[in-house]
Amino acid sequence: YAFAADTPWQREFEDSFLYEETEDQEKAIDDVKTDMERERPMDRLICGDVGFGKTEVAIRAIFKAVMDGKQAAFLVPTTVLAQQHFNNLRERFADYPISVQMLSRFRTAKEQRAAVAGLKDGSVDVVVGTHRLVSKDVEFHDLGLVVVDEEQRFGVRAKEKFKQRFRLVDVLTLSATPIPRTLYLSLTGARDLSVIETPPRNRVPVETAVVPYDERIVREAMQRELARDGQVYFLHNRVQSIENVRQRLEFLVPGAKIDIGHGQMSEGELEEVMARFVAGETDVLLATTIIESGLDIPNANTILIDRADRFGLADLYQLRGRVGRAQNKAYAYLLLPKHLMTVGDARKRVSAIRQYSQLGSGFKIAMRDLEIRGAGNLLGTAQSGYIGSVGFELYCQLLKTAVAQLKGGRKGKAVSLVRTKLDLDFLTFQEGETAEGMTGAYVPKTYIPDSRERIEAYRRLAELSEPAEAKRLQQEWRDRYGKFPRPVRLLWLATDIRLRAARLRVRLVETKEEKLMLHQGQDFIMTGGRFPRLTGRDATSKLKEIITWINSLSQDGK
Repeated sequence: YAFAADTPWQREFEDSFLYEETEDQEKAIDDVKTDMERERPMDRLICGDVGFGKTEVAIRAIFKAVMDGKQAAFLVPTTVLAQQHFNNLRERFADYPISVQMLSRFRTAKEQRAAVAGLKDGSVDVVVGTHRLVSKDVEFHDLGLVVVDEEQRFGVRAKEKFKQRFRLVDVLTLSATPIPRTLYLSLTGARDLSVIETPPRNRVPVETAVVPYDERIVREAMQRELARDGQVYFLHNRVQSIENVRQRLEFLVPGAKIDIGHGQMSEGELEEVMARFVAGETDVLLATTIIESGLDIPNANTILIDRADRFGLADLYQLRGRVGRAQNKAYAYLLLPKHLMTVGDARKRVSAIRQYSQLGSGFKIAMRDLEIRGAGNLLGTAQSGYIGSVGFELYCQLLKTAVAQLKGGRKGKAVSLVRTKLDLDFLTFQEGETAEGMTGAYVPKTYIPDSRERIEAYRRLAELSEPAEAKRLQQEWRDRYGKFPRPVRLLWLATDIRLRAARLRVRLVETKEEKLMLHQGQDFIMTGGRFPRLTGRDATSKLKEIITWINSLSQDGK
C-alpha cells in the first residue's frame, strides 16, 4: 500500500513537538515518509543512540499511517518499555481522534480481550505490545505499519515470524546497537538504513569507568549521586541473590531508600516499584536487565553494573544509556572481578564501551560488534558468527549476487565457486622487494594515501568475478588516482590471471623457476604431457605469458 502525502493534520502534529529536531532526525523522518509513499513495502533500520530521537521518527510514521486509515503496531521487548510507549503515544495523540491500546501482562484479561476485539473490528488504531502481539488470536482489520523497537532484544526466529506475519506491510526497525546480522544486511543494501548521529542540544557524554569490584568505590559513587539529589541504578542480574545485595547496599549507604525490580515480580508489584522510582520516592533501584530498554528518568544519573563481564557490548551500551538523559553529568561504573581486569574477551568488551563513551557511538559499537563476532548466517538463524569457513572474497561475491537478484535491478550473475589461488615464486602481494628478489604487486600508499580507501580498493578487487567488471574498476582507479605505478600494473595482471583461470575451474596457478603448473583439484593441466616453461625475464613479461597460455587453453575448449 502506498501512503498518501502528508495531511495538514500531520504538519500540525509535527509542529507541536516540544524539541528542535536534529539534522539527522529530519533526514530519517524524510526517508521513512518516502518509503511509506512507495508501493514497495518499507524495510528500514533506524540506528541512533539512546535518547537521540528514534521514537519520535516512529511516532510520526504511526501518525501518518493512521491519518491514511491504516492501523499501526508498536512491538517492544519488555512490559516496562511497552507501558512507557503506551503512555507517551496517548499523550502525543490526545488532541486527535486516535485510539491507542496496549497488549502486555500489565493489562488485565478483560482489557486484553477488548483490545484484541478492537484491532479486529478496526476501532483500535494503534497497539503497543510485547510478543503478545504476534499471538494467533490477534487479528488486524487493516494493518499498514509495524514498528519494532530495540530490535537487538528479539531472537532471529521471532523476527522472521514477524516478517511472515506482517508480509507486504511497512516495517520500521529501531535500535541503538543492531546485532551484526541486521547491521550487515543494511550495510550490503539488503535493507535500508538511516543513522541518527547528531546528539540533542546540551547532552553531555556519560563518564565511564571500568573498575574492580570494591565496596569503597560503590559507596562513594552512590553517596556522590545522592548528595546532589539524584537517583542511582544498581544492576545485579541474579534474582536469587538480589535480596542479599540489597542488604549489603543498605549497610554501605545507610538511610538510602532502596527498591528491587525484576521480571519475576507480579505485574502490579513491578509497576508500583517503577512508579515510585519515576516519582523520585526511592533513591536506588536495584534491578536486573529489565531496566535495559527505553526507561527515561532524567533524575537518575549514576549506574553501577555488577559483573559487567557477563554482558555483551550492546547490553552494556544500552544499560549505560539509562543515565545521562538530561543535562547533568552522568556516571557509569562497570564492575569486574579483580581476576578479570586484565584478561579475556570480557575485558575487551568493557574496554570498547569505555573507548566509545562519546555521544553518538552506538553505530560504532555495533560495527565493532560486527568486527568481533562476524556477520552471522544471513540465510539461517545465527545472528553472528565467522565467515572464515567460506572465505571473505567468495562470501562478498555470493552476497553481492544474491542482493542484486532479489532487488531485481540488474540480473545477478552466477558466481563460480572456484576461487583461484596464485602461488608465483617471482611475485609477492606485499609491499616492497623481498630478499629473494620477488617483485611486489600491491597498492602503494603513495597511490592511495587514505588507509580506508586502500582497504576498500582491495575489497572491490577481491569481489571481481568478470573481466568486464575489472575493466570498469580499472577505469575508475585511473580517473580517481591517476596513472598506475608498476606495483598496481602487476596487481592488475595477476587479477586478470585469477579471473581467467577461475573460468577454467583452475584452483591454483603455480610457478617454480621457469615451470608453470595449473591445478584442478588433485589434477594438473598439462599440454602434450609437459609443463610449459616461462621465458620472460621480468615479472611483467612472465605474467603476460601466463595469460597467453591460459587463453590458449580456453580456446582449445579444454
